[in-house]
Amino acid sequence: MSNFRELESAYFMTRRRFMKSASEPYARNSQSSDGRGYSLQIDRSSICSQSSKEKSNDRRQSGWIHSFLEGLCKYLTFSNLKVKAELRQGDFLNSSNLVSSLSFDCVGDFLATAGVNKKIKVFEYNSILRSDRDIHYPMVEMTSTSKLSSIWWNGYIQSHIASSNFEGVVQVWDVNRSRSFMEMREHGRRVWSVDFSVADPALLASGGDDGTVKLYYYDLRNTKMPLCILAGHKKTVSYVKFAGPTTLVSASTDNTLKLWNLSMGASGVIECPMQSYTGHLNVKNFVGLSVSDGYIATGSETNEVYVYPEGFPHGSFFI
Repeated sequence: MSNFRELESAYFMTRRRFMKSASEPYARNSQSSDGRGYSLQIDRSSICSQSSKEKSNDRRQSGWIHSFLEGLCKYLTFSNLKVKAELRQGDFLNSSNLVSSLSFDCVGDFLATAGVNKKIKVFEYNSILRSDRDIHYPMVEMTSTSKLSSIWWNGYIQSHIASSNFEGVVQVWDVNRSRSFMEMREHGRRVWSVDFSVADPALLASGGDDGTVKLYYYDLRNTKMPLCILAGHKKTVSYVKFAGPTTLVSASTDNTLKLWNLSMGASGVIECPMQSYTGHLNVKNFVGLSVSDGYIATGSETNEVYVYPEGFPHGSFFI
């Protein structure tokens, strides 16, 4: 990690400053009666009141950096990845088998894949782990009308999968019935990413070439019109991820990530994000986006991974 030493140095300098200020004695000197020395008289009430105030202030000022370093240590525990299994599909007659997206169901029993062959395939996860199989066949297969760019499994309803395609269509599929039961065409251009809310199973987000993020309720109370539009990006929205019950992160080829507060507008258009993250390079390729435990990770066209803590006031670190 290129700038870890700078982060480490900043952390210990900040910690040293707080410890020094907290350890300074509160006293007043008075000259002794014979004029040859000084005696130290400590005002205990001043120590108690001042130390309690400073401790409270130190906790407020240093809290963010302690939590940041704890998270940093957690994510640096692992230095490499090991291949656990390989999914081998049997589409020998189809020359276009590029997988553009995959997603696990809410309990980890099934894995869904989607790609330019216009098919969503659902596999049993344990069958993929078995090394005695040369080819893995899907349990369910659903066909779209266009090349698929993204899929995401509902975190609460195991039978529901959302997808986006090159024709600008967002669909919600019922895996048990092997069919789509809802379509949204509000982007008008290619849609690159979909995601379900972590708190509301009926709330769905999508982002695409029109530079916007659209939120939908796909239950019976609402039509296919978007509930809300996030319109702060200048170019294509490549990824959308819910970060919390009322927050969402979007990535774009305009070199920015944006954190949105969804509670600011129950309906209509939101143009101002809570925060924008810059530093990585992303003007052409889709470099990935991941959100976990208050951290936002994205790739960069400089062959680096940038990690932005949501509450970190001084930028990012990169690997």
